[in-house]
Amino acid sequence: MLASLKQRQTAKKNIKKAKAQPKKKGRAKPGTVGEGKFYRVAVRPKNEFVVFRNHDVGRKGHLQRIAGKRKNGTWDTQAWLIAKTDAHVSGEKLVGDSADVKKLLSGFQTKPKKIKGDVFMAKGRRNIPEKEKPTPAMKKAQKSNIKKAQAVRKKKK
Repeated sequence: MLASLKQRQTAKKNIKKAKAQPKKKGRAKPGTVGEGKFYRVAVRPKNEFVVFRNHDVGRKGHLQRIAGKRKNGTWDTQAWLIAKTDAHVSGEKLVGDSADVKKLLSGFQTKPKKIKGDVFMAKGRRNIPEKEKPTPAMKKAQKSNIKKAQAVRKKKK
């Protein structure tokens, strides 16, 4: 079925109108505008992970950890979400106001640096060489885990 002359003329007008329209920007990525409730501190690049989950650490809604699952199945921290009520921006740096946030920020290798909006970037913990392992913290955790397992076994008998 062929289009009539009037249909072809209208189609040409519509095409001209569409070309004359100003280009609209797409949707802004979360956190880049600076209007949210959280600051995001990325520790590792997103492209290292295939699946993400977040969960509260400490009090509900204040500090959240975003965990990512790699292709090989291992999980690691990709980023942290810090409530704006628990921290503030001083220049280009993020400064903690609550004890939990101060402890978290002091654990990074570098201070979080502002990227855009509410998004910051920091390096995670330092890599501990194998010759320094097990660390005292690892030894303490192993002992407590052994005690827990022994207590469970005693209860079963």
